[in-house]
Amino acid sequence: MKILVFGGSGKIGSAVAWDLVKDDAITQIGIVGRHEKSLKKVIDWIGSSKIKPHILDINDREATKALMKQYDVGALTLPDRKTSYKVVQSAIEAGLNIVDTIEEFHRTPDEYETEGLEVPPGMVIRDYGEWLHDQAKANSVTFLDGMGFAPGLSNITLGDGIRKLDVAEKAIARVGGIPSKEAAARHPLRYMITWAFEHVLREYMIKLNVIKSGKIIEVNAATDLEPFPFKEFGKDEMLECAVTPGMPSFLFTRRQLKEFAEKTVRWPGHWQGVHTLKECGMLDMEPVDYEGTPVVPRKLLLSIITPKLIAQEGDTDVCVMYNTLEGKRAGKNVRIEYFMWDEADTKNNMSSMMRATGFTIAISAAMIAKGKIVEKGIVAPEDGVVGDLYQEFLVELKKRNIEIKEKETVLN
Repeated sequence: MKILVFGGSGKIGSAVAWDLVKDDAITQIGIVGRHEKSLKKVIDWIGSSKIKPHILDINDREATKALMKQYDVGALTLPDRKTSYKVVQSAIEAGLNIVDTIEEFHRTPDEYETEGLEVPPGMVIRDYGEWLHDQAKANSVTFLDGMGFAPGLSNITLGDGIRKLDVAEKAIARVGGIPSKEAAARHPLRYMITWAFEHVLREYMIKLNVIKSGKIIEVNAATDLEPFPFKEFGKDEMLECAVTPGMPSFLFTRRQLKEFAEKTVRWPGHWQGVHTLKECGMLDMEPVDYEGTPVVPRKLLLSIITPKLIAQEGDTDVCVMYNTLEGKRAGKNVRIEYFMWDEADTKNNMSSMMRATGFTIAISAAMIAKGKIVEKGIVAPEDGVVGDLYQEFLVELKKRNIEIKEKETVLN
């Protein structure tokens, strides 16, 4: 079996390849990038003859599809929606099964801040996702969509919990990549870049849908601030979270919920700083005039703040999850909680975000390659990793020292 990793020279893509080489059933892992030097660096780091570099411009769709036809599954770890959708469409046309992590749910494309997403001529964005789904089904393509840490692990945990209840009522996912407490003190916003920061800021600024009182309503991102304590895995920390567009597939696949939202976890003080930037207009994308020169505030901010958010020597990160689900079973009120606290692997020079996201993608891609996930079309994580496969997924994560703890409480 052969798996092709797009974005293979990036942090997440290299983590996917690093993990896949350990699977004896995978004979070749292709890594795609535009620069030979970057790909060689990944090959040297992994140190496996299974890795094969491919220098490719994904804008050349015929060359991209020709390469895809040499592989069984593709893993997409691309930096923005423009490249993600472009490669997704090429994969569907080439008949390549794929896992994607950057876009939360291609079947219902977000119409806010499209990041250069190119819709086929004669089509509007709201129809594009459904067209991709239909094309994938017609071409017998399994497209596991929004699979990583968050979205991804957040989806499959709550999805499994919902199947355990007679009636699921309220699901809240609280997930995020944060610096270690020591590193947070050294960076603005108590934050450190572990993911494409431009995409992070986009998710702070858009409008998104949540479920309230059984109805889908639109709210502003970075609102509904909620502090909460985290006291699992020997930790005792106070954290905060706010609404972000992390799991829109649930609005499509789990409409029975009366309440649903995904919230991004940060250290206390981060969200207050973000709101100050928003109020000052520093996260806006509309150009402003500065002495006769048009300047995009967010791009200016990115150029100033990005160097200050890059990890310094000794800085490490954490991926944290606290998901809650409430509902009824056998006439009783039940609460199910999911906890995860994963730290960086300094021995292998791998951040927690690389582990939690990259390993999840690798496990998913291998499951598709082995015929364990077979549904065709755009498949949300909560519908792809089900039943015994969910428990197998948790076992695979635990082999990689990523543990998800589940607690169930009968409330009456």
